[in-house]
Amino acid sequence: MLRFIPYFIVGIITSFYFFPVSFTFLPDNVNTKMILAVIGVALAGYNSIKEERITIPKGIIIPACIAVIFSIICLISIDINHSDDYSYASYIVSFFVWLGGAYSVCMAIKRVHGVVDFKLLTYYLAGVCLSQCILALMIDNIPILQRLVDSVVRQGQEFLQEVDRLYGIGASLDPAGVRFSLVLIMIAGLLGNDQETRRNNLTITLLLIAFFTIAVVGNMISRTTIIGLGCAVVYFVISSGLFRVLIKYDAIKLGVLFAILLFSAIVISVYLYNSSDAFYNYSRFAFEGFFNWAEKGEWRTSSTDKLNREMWVWPQDQRTWIIGSGLFDDFIYSTDVGYCRFILYCGLVGFSVFAFLFVYLGAFFAAKIPKYRIMFLIFIGLTFVVWLKVATDIFFIYALFFCLDQFITPTKEEISYEDSI
Repeated sequence: MLRFIPYFIVGIITSFYFFPVSFTFLPDNVNTKMILAVIGVALAGYNSIKEERITIPKGIIIPACIAVIFSIICLISIDINHSDDYSYASYIVSFFVWLGGAYSVCMAIKRVHGVVDFKLLTYYLAGVCLSQCILALMIDNIPILQRLVDSVVRQGQEFLQEVDRLYGIGASLDPAGVRFSLVLIMIAGLLGNDQETRRNNLTITLLLIAFFTIAVVGNMISRTTIIGLGCAVVYFVISSGLFRVLIKYDAIKLGVLFAILLFSAIVISVYLYNSSDAFYNYSRFAFEGFFNWAEKGEWRTSSTDKLNREMWVWPQDQRTWIIGSGLFDDFIYSTDVGYCRFILYCGLVGFSVFAFLFVYLGAFFAAKIPKYRIMFLIFIGLTFVVWLKVATDIFFIYALFFCLDQFITPTKEEISYEDSI
């Protein structure tokens, strides 16, 4: 059992990065992402001194420049509109905070396993998301655990309890749904493209258990998860090898295990739906669109109706369309829609630069790792789909990819300042 302790610790570190939280015994503006970023900067400095060089992945320079340009545009919007809302004007700071935190996570994985690659990262993220789903159900059903978590973690739980939503430790609402979506797609990518994973029945089984649990419980936490689920299923079908002229044994095995666990997930879900009032209510919320379609012949949800009815709020004058109003915080325009909030804040000029950042990141990694090209193209599409519902971004996942071994190992593609310390 002792040998699993390092894995558990790395899992906690990964969770604190992927689902940042604040603690009640620390200042309000300090969260786990920031703490990990500070540790990451210290580790990077230590490693640079130890190796007598500073190594910068070439691919990070252009995204950093784009982030600087976006921040400057936001500052101009704030200045023109005499605003003091620096929500995205400080995006370049957030950019490097995510990078610092990601470096801490990847160095922790490397310390335990000797290497950090896409496969190991996916394993840990799948484990973290699975744990968050289980924790969310436990917190909602075990009052003493809920009181314990609420006494230590500060995550806006008062609002979550008021609107009767499930939450884990840092995992709630649309931000959690976006993260669940990314991990579902990564699991599909790993199962479809990593030969070592495809040869290991236990690994396949554990990944599929995580996949179906996140698909079901993740939707109970945030219905945004359904976007990632749909993308992941399509990606799995494309990459599984089950629909080729010559079907290999590992593809057949993967398909059989997928079918068995899918059937098991359906049976367990149906049983709990009919035997547990809590699970019944969770399911009605998570798959409201499906139930409305099955019972009323119309696919609709209350949140989508509200979004279409109230939340498409656009600028009312030309200047706001171009450079924005410099206002973002405090739900000032009464809309969650990402497109609306970004354009209202920094105009089409700022939004175009921001959108280009994520097109570039996806395209860069698609070219860098051809095996996962489809996955990164899906990430690009996911970014724009998510903005139909919420104003957020997915740089945190790209920050992790920049810290994988293939990006921090010096090559001709990188800039290296030898013996500069």
